[in-house]
Amino acid sequence: MKLAPDQCRSLLDDLAQLADPRQRRGRWHALATVLAVAAAAVLAGAKSLTAIGEWAADAPGPVLAALGVRRHPLTGAWRPPAEATIRRVLARVDPDTLDQAIGVWLAGQQPPPATRPPPATQPAWRRAVAVDGKTLRGSGHHPNPQVHLLAAMDHTTRAVLAQTDVDHTTNEIARLRPLLDSLDLAGWVLTADALHTQREHADWLVTHKHAAYLLVVKANQPALQQQLMTLPWREVPVADHTRDRGHGRVETRQLQVTTIAGLDFPHATQALRITRRVRPLAGRRWRAVTVHAITSLTAAQASPARLADWARGHWGIEAHYHIRDVTLAEDASQLRTGTAPRAMASLRNLAIGTLRSRGHRNIAAALRRNARDAARVLPLLGITSP
Repeated sequence: MKLAPDQCRSLLDDLAQLADPRQRRGRWHALATVLAVAAAAVLAGAKSLTAIGEWAADAPGPVLAALGVRRHPLTGAWRPPAEATIRRVLARVDPDTLDQAIGVWLAGQQPPPATRPPPATQPAWRRAVAVDGKTLRGSGHHPNPQVHLLAAMDHTTRAVLAQTDVDHTTNEIARLRPLLDSLDLAGWVLTADALHTQREHADWLVTHKHAAYLLVVKANQPALQQQLMTLPWREVPVADHTRDRGHGRVETRQLQVTTIAGLDFPHATQALRITRRVRPLAGRRWRAVTVHAITSLTAAQASPARLADWARGHWGIEAHYHIRDVTLAEDASQLRTGTAPRAMASLRNLAIGTLRSRGHRNIAAALRRNARDAARVLPLLGITSP
């Protein structure tokens, strides 16, 4: 069951906790109001700061009032934040606290897990979080590097729970722990690509975060990759098989899994081989890709079907990035000032996660629907409609 809008706390309440980076003198709009107006505009399909300013200028008075906008004391006219104000705020807001506030708010909008308890003979189902990075292509120009972000996304709800910068002087590996530090991952499964298949990360996840992992293994762990590739896979039966037809292609996936003692990786108990075969609907030629992976979960803790779901579910974060790029034109954005590129990415995460939590599967259609009536965005933000 989805949460009703009146059951959700207002986003304004969470944004009000952020420190305002502006000087007090000359400040007309509260920080929470400026950010809420920007969030509402993005929920209505705004793809740029110019579009956000235009949405605010055109929004009806009752909608602006619900977002915290004040009237001019003499003329009584509504004075929404202008594009210049929104630009200054997004360029100077603390991105870490903004992402934390959005992540906490999105987590609070999700329905509770299924209440039906699993049979006593089966282990409890775990939730999974996917970690992956993304470069904002239009955010840099020589000599300034492009902004690169690392995010953690809930497999089930597709909500981005945390996001952090990856400075050009470091890499995603060094930023994984700061990304996950604020999340309670006890009982969760982390999925990641081969870049994050690091011994220190695996030990930290299991020992300190009390989480499990499902990690792809490639050449950056040569000894472990060789160990997995030389296993007698021909003797291991296929434990899970799926076939999908759509998006102009046919895809089959086969998963083999086996328990191996002495895997050359901390806490690893099972090895996986996933064989994916794809062909276009109009063709006959198959393209096959084989991937090896490891997990800290035992056979009693996770069935082959669950492992297959998590392996495939990891790519939901790529789908999320695709929506940001194609539907919300993130890579086409030339925004480069201060923290504004990351703040806009955060607002796009907020919009997509909010619409997902309300059951919208077609994000583009939902944005168009919101654009036709400015008041529709208010319940999505937990704000009482005018």
